[in-house]
Order: sequence, then structure tokens, then C-alpha cells
Amino acid sequence: MAETLTRRQVLDLRVHAQQLGRPSGVPADTVVLDLGVQDTGPDGGLWALALRGVDPAALHGDELTTVWTLRGAPHLYRRADLPGVAAATAPFSDADAGKRIYDASKPLQAAGIGNLEALDAVAEVMRSVVTAPMVKGEMSGRLTELMPEPYLRFCRPCDATHVHEMPFRLAALRAGLELEPGTSPPVLRPVPGLTPAESVPPHLDVVRGYLRLLGPATPKLVAGYLDAPVKDVQARWPDDAVEVTVDGERRWLLAEDADRLGDVPTTTGVFLLGPFDPFLQARDRPLLVDDPARAKALWPVLGRPGAVLADGEVAGTWRPRKAGSSMTVAVQLWTPVPREAVTAAAERLAAFRGVVLKDVHID
Repeated sequence: MAETLTRRQVLDLRVHAQQLGRPSGVPADTVVLDLGVQDTGPDGGLWALALRGVDPAALHGDELTTVWTLRGAPHLYRRADLPGVAAATAPFSDADAGKRIYDASKPLQAAGIGNLEALDAVAEVMRSVVTAPMVKGEMSGRLTELMPEPYLRFCRPCDATHVHEMPFRLAALRAGLELEPGTSPPVLRPVPGLTPAESVPPHLDVVRGYLRLLGPATPKLVAGYLDAPVKDVQARWPDDAVEVTVDGERRWLLAEDADRLGDVPTTTGVFLLGPFDPFLQARDRPLLVDDPARAKALWPVLGRPGAVLADGEVAGTWRPRKAGSSMTVAVQLWTPVPREAVTAAAERLAAFRGVVLKDVHID
């Protein structure tokens, strides 16, 4: 009979698996880097690592790399893992590639061009164009000149023709390109000698990674995270996944995690999670925030706030307001959290940003 897990157990399991609140660590033993840590905004990947015990100031200059991978978003990985990451994050099939590149697939298919073939074609041109660091806009312009019409689209906001955005992003790693850290607009540069691994290292397997860090889950939830077809995820479902029940729904955990359920501690502490923190990337959002109005406030279409995580529960949202060398943190609480705990979390954020915390406004 499948074991039944409470919502509280699931949340504690994820906090524990993701090492949130760990006092110290290094990239080599930081598990979220196996799946990649989205690096969007000033409180992106490095802040997520800091909340898991990694001291950003102690990182070696080339220890981490930023590449466009899952959902076309920039993610941090260990540089040593990059060949395996290239293999792990590649589309599973031509249908998967078509789903990941969205509306670019239709004109390509109409022209008799396969989705994987298209990604390889864009990557080949990228590789020839980017031989030194190059700003995204310049590279896009060069690609537009060199790629045939099925690869292009008219962009109304820019009033110009560009290469479709998702093939552009998803082909970059295939071309051996990484993003220069902290650049806006993004600057891409070659990674000398990068060749994808022939097989995916087990610790970088994206299906296993989701189950380990955001489980228990279903193939549909994992597919939503990857932008992949459910059948492709089902075809790669781990043999050691075991069935459990959460709120009456069948889900799966990796067997080793299911065996440790009794040892998972109850989560304590207050953290200001960045808008794209790994904990907030789970596709079962109602489990994290069951109130639709609160969920809409936490995950708007544009301009996401961060989340206040208090004792394992999302207790509200926060936004930074930076002015010169100081910052104010505006907090909207849904449930009571001690002011001193929120202030301490904001002080940590300010120290990470290298500014002085001026005030914390709590509503």
C-alpha cells in the first residue's frame, strides 16, 4: 500500500532536500546545482546558493557557469558539470524540441525542417559567429542576416525581424556558448572545447532531479517544469520511483528519499526567497499556496516578488527598494511572522547585496 504523506511532510522534505538554511557548503555538495539554479534578477542564482550555505564571496571565478537551459532561462551550474548538463537538458525527442520552442515549430515544420534539425542549424551558425564575447543583440542581428526565413519572425514591439527567441536560447549551449555573469543585456562567449557528454550522468538527470528536489511528483508535474511532453517524461521515469499519496493523489518519490521520510526534520527559520528560488519552481503551486489570490500575487505574469518562507510555509511576499547604497524591503505578510525574524532575513539580503538595510516595511 502506498504511503500517505501530509502536505507538511512534503514541504519539510523539499526544504531538507534543497538544503535551505544549511549553515555552510560549497558548490560541490550543493544539490540544487544538479538541476540548475535559475539566475534571473539581482536576487537570483547566487542568493539562492547563499540561502543554502554557499558563500558567494568565496567562489572561484570560474567555479560556476551560467547557461540558457530549461525553459530557455539562465541557470547556474558547476562548470565541471557542463558537458553533462548539455546532454541532460537537451530535448528528449523531436516532439519535445517542438514543445520547447513554442510557436517557432509551426513555420519550421511547414518548411519541412525538423525541430532538432533546426536547433542544430541555429547552433552551427551561432558557433561560427560567436568567436569572442558578443552582446545578445549583435548576435541576434548576425543570425537574422544568416538564417533563412522559416527561422525568423516579425517582432511587433521592436518593429523588426529576429530569429525566434526560444530556438535562439536553446541552441546557445548546443553551440558551446555560456553567458557572462552579471551582464545586461546578456553577453555570450564560447566555452573552449565544450562537447556534450555521450550519456547523462545520473546526478544531472532532470527527471530524477525534479523528483529529488521537488517531489513527490507526477510525470505531468515534471513535464510542466521541463516544458516537455508527458510521454517523453514517462519514458524516462526512474525504475526506483516509489508510489506515495498526497492529498489523495498518486505521486512518486525516489526510493532513497522515501526511505528517509522518518528522518526529515521539521523546518524552522525565516528566509526571503528570491522570485525564482528553486523552492518556488515546483509545478504544484496550490500545494505551496492554496489561496488563488495569494498565488496570483506571488506568481504574476510579470514582475514577480520574492516569497517570505517562515517555518517551511510561504507566509507572504517581499520586494526590495534600493536607493544608492541602502535598501528598504517592503513585506506583505499573509500570516503572522515575528518582525525581528523578518528584519534579520532582510539584513542578510542587504549584506549579500553589499548595501545597508534602511528599513523593513511590513503590511
